[in-house]
Amino acid sequence: MAVAFLQEFAGTGDTSTTNYDNIAAKLNEKPWPEGCLVHTAGFAPDGTFRIYDVWDSNEHLDAFLSGTLMPLVEELFANRSDAAPPSREERYELHDSQVAGQ
Repeated sequence: MAVAFLQEFAGTGDTSTTNYDNIAAKLNEKPWPEGCLVHTAGFAPDGTFRIYDVWDSNEHLDAFLSGTLMPLVEELFANRSDAAPPSREERYELHDSQVAGQ
């Protein structure tokens, strides 16, 4: 069953996307993650930076988080105080999802 995955980084007044862009550049060096149907990222009106993904299963999401994303985060930001973890993280099964062209 498809799952939604949401990460929020509380707005601090800084609208730089440097940290996100550094991770995205590294991820873009590899093939698209298996099971990731949709990836979005952007600022909400209140300044919160929000990442919202849709995955085809919890297993693919978990494999991506533990095998790809978190090792990159640790490599790039281990000793940086300006790279705080998400202020909110949530996942939930989707009752319905539709992907264009499928």
